[in-house]
Amino acid sequence: MQYAVLITGCSSGIGLEAAKMLQDRNFLVVASCRKKEDVGVLKEQGIKHVVQLDLADSTSIQQGLEETLAITQGKLFALFNNGAYGQPGAVEDLPVEVLRTQFESNFFGTHELTTKVLKLMLTQGYGRIVNNSSVLGLVAAPFRGAYNASKFALEGLTDTLRLELSDTPIKVSLIEPGPIESRFRVNALVALKENIDMENSRHKKGYEEAVARLSKEGATSSQTLSASAVVSKLIHALESSRPKARYYVTLPTYGAVLMRRVLPTCLLDWVMRRQGA
Repeated sequence: MQYAVLITGCSSGIGLEAAKMLQDRNFLVVASCRKKEDVGVLKEQGIKHVVQLDLADSTSIQQGLEETLAITQGKLFALFNNGAYGQPGAVEDLPVEVLRTQFESNFFGTHELTTKVLKLMLTQGYGRIVNNSSVLGLVAAPFRGAYNASKFALEGLTDTLRLELSDTPIKVSLIEPGPIESRFRVNALVALKENIDMENSRHKKGYEEAVARLSKEGATSSQTLSASAVVSKLIHALESSRPKARYYVTLPTYGAVLMRRVLPTCLLDWVMRRQGA
């Protein structure tokens, strides 16, 4: 029996690596991507089943799920909520509509898809839901307020869902990566330039530093890991009879967990302010 898994955000990075590695482990993988043009690209890379699913569009979510269930014959063992992006910018510079857009993709769309899938899982009597969060769902960093907020919200919703499903066969897990090789910085740079008025902000110098950092090619930290490090945690969450509630990935994530537990807020703030824009 092949276990069917739906993965969001598969155009690159963690989602793409998850689709490849799980397919190699004989899962029936349905990879989803936001852009229609990426469907063909993913199939060319060897992903057998690909659907378009835009988390910011309810119609797309419904259509993508229907296509998925047609492929899986109405069954779904797991949902890996990976699709997300990062909107940089100081909180005071974030237009409300930009913050709403961040939440549509990173939070509301994920919630909408999860609730639809959950009805199916409860009916079939089994299932796994794995949400990909971030170290920035554990601690806040400056100039990342929109992304911080979306991931803090995802963490709270996931914890609540896990508690509410404790009397069911459905297992819920969080994965919390730190720096991972992906197109995250490339996409963040586009979002920064398109949505933030950097020139007229009191944080102009900080934004110049952010543009320089986001424009660099390759890993920006010696502690950056490949996307496969995240997928290895995902595999445990899917295959273990007792999946963990939380999976930490990268040394910075473990460090953030420790600092949040032992440091007073003023000292933790000092550490995080050094992260810069």
